[in-house]
Amino acid sequence: MQGQKLFSASLSKGEFLPSIRGLAKDLKISVITTMKAYEQLADEGLITAAQGKGFYVNAQDSEMIKEQHLRKVEESLTDAIAAAEVAGISNDELKGMLEALLDVE
Repeated sequence: MQGQKLFSASLSKGEFLPSIRGLAKDLKISVITTMKAYEQLADEGLITAAQGKGFYVNAQDSEMIKEQHLRKVEESLTDAIAAAEVAGISNDELKGMLEALLDVE
């Protein structure tokens, strides 16, 4: 089944992904959900759409992957800072919370 291959992280650079409809059928999920997932992967630069052929996997280098994760961390921290401000949590309290969470890991 192609859907299982997609989630096993075994796709190589340049390899085409299953069709949106085919993957949706294999996974028994909505075509719209599948389309949104492909669009998100394309927005993140992980895949590219080829007119009339579908989507294929882009080459990935470790620096690009690190940058993508860095952006996600920054977004999450920005959201946490905004939530802390709304909740009246001081910067010192927020830093303490982060340090405590880091120690749990």
